[in-house]
Amino acid sequence: MTVPHQSTPPRTPQERLPEDHRHMIRRRWLTAVIIVLLVGIPAGYLVISAGQSRDSGRDKERESSAAGLQENWPSLMKRRVFEVPVPAGAWGVAYYETSNWKTSRLYVQFSTTATGLDVFLAESGTSRAALTPGRVTVGERDVEIAGWRFVEGMQWSGTTVKREKPRPHTDITVDLTDPAFPRVYAVSATSP
Repeated sequence: MTVPHQSTPPRTPQERLPEDHRHMIRRRWLTAVIIVLLVGIPAGYLVISAGQSRDSGRDKERESSAAGLQENWPSLMKRRVFEVPVPAGAWGVAYYETSNWKTSRLYVQFSTTATGLDVFLAESGTSRAALTPGRVTVGERDVEIAGWRFVEGMQWSGTTVKREKPRPHTDITVDLTDPAFPRVYAVSATSP
């Protein structure tokens, strides 16, 4: 015959057995690991995030401090916002952006093929038929800012694409001296 095992009554906090050294070390080690994880992971994230933010700020500062055209493609976002669809395969691409409280402008120049020009004009909302021979649509102020020169003896043609606000309007001037490889100059302006 077996006698049922009787459990000992629970101990009150004062009656707890003292913690042995091994358990104390394990408990302290576990506490230290938890604290390191709770503090270290967010701190590491902040360090990485700050580094990325600083690099992004430096890129933006370098871009905004540039005076005049930069030989590079404008970002896809800028091309979408300003509705300047530089055609694939274009070369000699350069751009410059200005912004103030009243108006933001994107200046873009590039060379392309005759087909590339047609694609650019169609995606801009116009066509080659809208180009007026002998007309330079880029204003003097914009010419000065971009550093462009529209000299005599070239076959200039231009048009202005007007869109409903708040969408930008775009002045387009094309050098058709070599009709197979036109050079495009565009200024797209938008007001917030």
